[in-house]
Amino acid sequence: MPTFRSCGFEIYYETHGGGDGVPLLLIMGMGGTCQGWLVLQVPELSKERTNIIFDNRGAGRSQDPGTPFTTREMAQDTVALLDELGLERAHVLGGFLGGMVAQEIALSHPERVQSLILAGSFARADAKRRLLLELWQGMVEHGLPAEFRIKNRLCWTLCDATLEQEDLVEGMWRFYLEEDAALEDRVFLRQAAACLEHDTSQKLGEIRAPTLIVYGEQDMLTPEHLQRELAEGIPGARLVQIPGAGHLVAAEMAPRFNGLVARFTAEHD
Repeated sequence: MPTFRSCGFEIYYETHGGGDGVPLLLIMGMGGTCQGWLVLQVPELSKERTNIIFDNRGAGRSQDPGTPFTTREMAQDTVALLDELGLERAHVLGGFLGGMVAQEIALSHPERVQSLILAGSFARADAKRRLLLELWQGMVEHGLPAEFRIKNRLCWTLCDATLEQEDLVEGMWRFYLEEDAALEDRVFLRQAAACLEHDTSQKLGEIRAPTLIVYGEQDMLTPEHLQRELAEGIPGARLVQIPGAGHLVAAEMAPRFNGLVARFTAEHD
């Protein structure tokens, strides 16, 4: 089981594929582990380049530091992984919380970011996002069973058409139950707190990496106005809306999403 030490604790990672392209580093979002990339992204995106996935601090097989953390500190873990692998640069892809971490990497270590891909992320939480994240924290703190918490999250993150497919939703519910079981409640609370604290809105103009911003047409968690804030703030950023998808655009529209990522990374190798 490959691990490395960052800030005194062990972080689990995997590498997949190969090829001549600059490696792609994928950063998982809130409430998940790196296994979330394995089914739909890695098989396609690792054909032309090495894919690097890892469990965020405290999640899955990575150690829990036992203290609160910020997206800036999570960015330090990610840069330490590049150091561990001897990589000067990588394309950096992050979803939601992972996209916030990716922003911090692009700001603090611009020389390490070949390109930046943000999927359903934000520069800062507006009032509605703050209320929702606080609600999710409250569900955990008051002991609401995981099966109901996951159903609530699926309502916020899947589009209407996906929610109509009962077998698919049942499968996703069971998958995210397993993911939730790999994440201690205290770590979920810290991840939510990191999202609430994250604010790069006044620094977006400093990002120099070629940037692709992808979001689902029906994304209720990180809707269009938050994506436009990112796109208008980051110089030269490309904004792409994927129809028929909610927040989990990489899962609901995997072929379209993977194609966008593959073309963008090839363009900026």
